[in-house]
Amino acid sequence: MPDKIRAVITASEHYVPDYVLTNKELETLVDTNDEWIQSRTGIKERRILKDDDKATSFLAAEAAKKILESRGIEGHEIDCIILATVTPDYLFPATACLVQREIGATNAFGYDISAACSGFLFALSTGAMMIESGRYKKVLVLGADKMSSIVDYTDRATCIIFGDGAGGVLLEPDTENTGNGIIDYIQHCDGKESELLCQPGGGSKNPTSEKTIEAGMHYLKQEGRVVFKKATESMAGVSVEIMQRNNLTNDDVDWFVPHQANERIITATAGRMGLTMDKVMLNIAKYGNTTAATIPICLSEWKNKLKPGDDIILASFGGGFTWGSIYLKWGFSHE
Repeated sequence: MPDKIRAVITASEHYVPDYVLTNKELETLVDTNDEWIQSRTGIKERRILKDDDKATSFLAAEAAKKILESRGIEGHEIDCIILATVTPDYLFPATACLVQREIGATNAFGYDISAACSGFLFALSTGAMMIESGRYKKVLVLGADKMSSIVDYTDRATCIIFGDGAGGVLLEPDTENTGNGIIDYIQHCDGKESELLCQPGGGSKNPTSEKTIEAGMHYLKQEGRVVFKKATESMAGVSVEIMQRNNLTNDDVDWFVPHQANERIITATAGRMGLTMDKVMLNIAKYGNTTAATIPICLSEWKNKLKPGDDIILASFGGGFTWGSIYLKWGFSHE
C-alpha cells in the first residue's frame, strides 16, 4: 500500500456562453483597434454571458453537469464542491451552494474560494488535500467567472482583456496506485500592492452607496504595467521552482498550462522554463482572460491530446497578489 493517497483528475469539462465579443465590436465601444489589442494581449475575441437573469452559478453548473455526464455519475455521488470565483452571484450564500442545488448534489457541502486568477489552482490543491485525507472520494473543483459583470466597457485598458466562462475537474483517489494525480504545489500571496488589481467597491471597506457607484468603484481596476511585470516574474519564477523541486527538465514536461492573462506573459514564462510553444496550452485568442476559469478551460479543451501519466505544470498569477504552480500527472484517457 502507498504511504499517501493521491488525488487524480478523472474528468474535465468546460462551458462558455454563445455570444462572441470581437475586437471589431470593441472598436465601436472604446478608442481601440483589433491590431492594438492582438499585438499587446494576443486576444481576438471573448465570450460574454448576455442573459440578464444568468450569473456565475449558471456557467459553473453547466460545466459541472458536463463533468457528471462525462464521468457517468449522478450529483448525489459528489462529496464536496469547491468553486473559485471573484464574481459570485451574491456575497452570500456561496455560489457553490447554488451549483449544488442545480446539479442535485444532495450529499455534498461546498464553498467558494476567492483568489482571483489563482483561484482554480488554490481550489485544486485544497480539493487534493481532501482526497489525500481519505475522508472524501469525489471532490468537484470548479473555476467560473462572469467578468462582464464587473468590467467597465468605457475603460479600454481593462474591457479588452476579460471574458466569461467556466471549467472544472473531478478529483478522486488513485485507487489503482498508478502514480498519477496531483504531486506537488507551491502557492503564494502578497498583499502589499493589492490595490493595483482589485474591485474597490462593494465590500465592507467601501459598501455600496451613491458615492461608490458614481466613482465606478464596483468595476475592476488594474495598473496594467506594474501587474504585467509582476505577473511575468511570478509565474515564471514559481514554474521554474516547481520543476527544480521535482527534478524535472524541460524534456520531462509534456504540457504547460498557464493562466491565460496575456500571450506575452505566457511566452516569457515558457521561455524561462525552456519549453517550446508546442507544449503550451494557449487559447487566449478565443476567450480572453476568464480569470478562475482559464486553466480548467484549457485542460478541458486539450483532454483529447492528454495521456495518463503525462507530466503537466499549471501556473497562475492574480489579484491579491496571488500566484502559484501545480505539478501533476494526468489521470485519464478521453474517448
